Amino acid sequence: MIDMNVFDGKTLMITGGTGSFGSTVLKHFLESGIGEIRIFSRDEKKQDDMRHMLQAKHPDFAPKVRFHIGDVRDSQSVRDAMHGVDYVFHAAALKQVPSCEFFPMEAVRTNVIGTDNVLHAAIAEGVEKVVCLSTDKAAYPINAMGKSKAMMESIIYANARNGAGRTTICCTRYGNVMCSRGSVIPLFIDRIRKGEPLTVTDPNMTRFLMNLDEAVDLVCFAFQHANPGDLFVQKAPASTIADLAEAVQEVFGHTGTQIIGTRHGEKLYETLMTREERLRAEDMGNYFCVHADTRDLNYDKFVVQGDVRTQADEAYTSHNTERLDIPGTVEKIKTAEYVQLAMEGRESEAVQ
Repeated sequence: MIDMNVFDGKTLMITGGTGSFGSTVLKHFLESGIGEIRIFSRDEKKQDDMRHMLQAKHPDFAPKVRFHIGDVRDSQSVRDAMHGVDYVFHAAALKQVPSCEFFPMEAVRTNVIGTDNVLHAAIAEGVEKVVCLSTDKAAYPINAMGKSKAMMESIIYANARNGAGRTTICCTRYGNVMCSRGSVIPLFIDRIRKGEPLTVTDPNMTRFLMNLDEAVDLVCFAFQHANPGDLFVQKAPASTIADLAEAVQEVFGHTGTQIIGTRHGEKLYETLMTREERLRAEDMGNYFCVHADTRDLNYDKFVVQGDVRTQADEAYTSHNTERLDIPGTVEKIKTAEYVQLAMEGRESEAVQ
């Protein structure tokens, strides 16, 4: 885990800060020596809810959190909020695959143009480090959300490579975060509560499983170890959707399953590193770091001797990572705070 002392007296800005990730960052950082946490988002209702929660549960630390209404699509609102910031966690995004499939330009405006706005504001304001959050769907993208995130990553690497001044820019990529807003486990639990069968898209579909705390740990690891343009991936186990549905029913009661078929733009499995990226990947224990390609456009300067490889033997996917069986999946989902609270009937209190 990161040495939290590096944040003492510093200002951290979280874009999309009222979402699942931002709420979990607050849980980890609020009582540290951090000087200020700046929540930047466009939803005043979520900001008001978060403000009241902090005042009620953390009255001594609530003044550390400042709220800025704005939209990453608006470069001026980002620049105004960025003044005086030391570090940025860029989590603002459109993430729902079906909605991005029907409204792809909205994904472009937030995920692509919005990221460009955040990075240019950070560079202009002399921010020290920016960690951007991406998704498995950016690797070999087949849907609009994944394609917009792949372009987002290209913008990250270009800004990191082309002279970001004192600002170090890096990226994290992760798969399914259990019990994050809009994810399937809370839906499963809700249907069990109502006595309804669980709706399963494709029983053979596989998904990486990580909890929100692990998502924050990945970003903190990237923060601590990144060189400009690096991409960080957590090693994570996976399960089939059928086993995940069975595991949830093992914990909360059996209501059966109903196969409904895949939704628009869904993949059979997740890819966290492509075959091309694995060639540049360094194994760092619980994580992989894919180092930036630092070559410029003067390709004639580079001379390669011996065999030239452009691909590793295979990508890193939810099909070839550690596969959890049903008991293993039960134990994994129990690490999620939402599941722990739901087992006590208190899921409404969970970060989502």
